Amino acid sequence: MKTALKVGVIGIGNMGGAIADALAAGSIAPHNLWISDINTTAINAFKHKFTDVHVTSSQELASAVDILILAVKPWLVETVLSEVSPKLSDKKLLISIAAGVDFETLGKLFPTMPLFRIIPNTAIAVNESMSFIAAHNATEAQTKVVVELFEPMGKTMVIPESLMTAATSLASCGIAYALRYLRAASEGGVELGFTASAAHQIVAQTMIGAAQLILQQDTHPEAEIDKVCTPGGWTIKGLNAMEEAGFTNAVIQGLLTNK
Repeated sequence: MKTALKVGVIGIGNMGGAIADALAAGSIAPHNLWISDINTTAINAFKHKFTDVHVTSSQELASAVDILILAVKPWLVETVLSEVSPKLSDKKLLISIAAGVDFETLGKLFPTMPLFRIIPNTAIAVNESMSFIAAHNATEAQTKVVVELFEPMGKTMVIPESLMTAATSLASCGIAYALRYLRAASEGGVELGFTASAAHQIVAQTMIGAAQLILQQDTHPEAEIDKVCTPGGWTIKGLNAMEEAGFTNAVIQGLLTNK
């Protein structure tokens, strides 16, 4: 069900553009979406795809919408918010997807306004993001509105702000970690005799299948691993060789780099 709320996105770059695209295609009707960006090429491309979307200045956008999504670079957040602050009120919801810009910083300009920080990942472009939501000065009903807005873009999880850095490492950086495994496994596939293209497809689909076993059946990874590991078989030998090379520890240490 599409929300009747008016939503605005300031910043139509890679992440902001993907969010705006997903909103117009799923969560809201295009005529309830406002966008603003200094990049006219990005704006024109978006307007060509969704003709009913409103293209305005950031100040006009802030005045018109119920929910403002700020998708600019972290170092531009305070500048943009200073420009639009006269148009905002405690009746609106402010969502920032700028990594590292905390509620303390946002609260300097809006001490009583409902604030949200959201950390999506790049899979939002195909509606498969793992998006983390932290709330400040917000009611449960307001948080539910934000969750429902982002659920069509993948999966959402409401967490305390203190876990945002950990969430970034696990899911945002995690996209790169997963793709590095895909590349490594594909290179192994080439050595086994497949073309690079075929190996990419095989490993990518295998990763999807492995993930869906956990997501749909709510089982533990080791339980699924045990189903594949026959005594003396190839799988257990392969896993043991990977562990001897430091596979598990390498993954954990990579995740803990930003701790």
